[in-house]
Amino acid sequence: MDWLRDRNALLERVRAQMHEKRYQHTLGVAASARELALRFGGDPDKAELAGFLHDYCKCWPVDQQRDILVRHDLPDELLNGDKELWHAFAGAIVIQSEMNVTDPAVIQAVRYHTTGRPGMTLLEKIVCVADYIEPGRDFSGVDKIRELAQKDLDRALATAFGGTIKFLIKKQKTVFPLTLLAYNDLVSRLDT
Repeated sequence: MDWLRDRNALLERVRAQMHEKRYQHTLGVAASARELALRFGGDPDKAELAGFLHDYCKCWPVDQQRDILVRHDLPDELLNGDKELWHAFAGAIVIQSEMNVTDPAVIQAVRYHTTGRPGMTLLEKIVCVADYIEPGRDFSGVDKIRELAQKDLDRALATAFGGTIKFLIKKQKTVFPLTLLAYNDLVSRLDT
């Protein structure tokens, strides 16, 4: 099914998975992802679709998310890590099995929207940054990331990951290794 051709069915399906606040966030991410794709030469339709789907499993019970990850042999590193990351990996699986999403670029953008990874694609970066800057976000530092996202997607994402890493260290929480690797990869590519 071409979900963007039947937008009402897509939105109905997504809305059924989450509460209203999460749904509004999802709409904001989809709109921000489309804008970023147009700005940086990405595919706006794929960006919007990945934005709509990025939190598909976010409001599901963690036991249900864990079951999906275990059934698909995802690494212990993920299962033993922060449960807040599980929805992205579970969502990438579920959108294939329940919604017949087959585009690997969209699936990977959903999978890595919370952790990042080294060598992120343009679409992965777009969805990740959109998740940080959608209009409903109001955390300290979001305006700086929004400003950077006007002209430099890599710098915006490196700044966003840097803020997340600092936040986790301050709270004495673990930092998922892919996030550190993604940050290092992005910073190594920045023009100084």
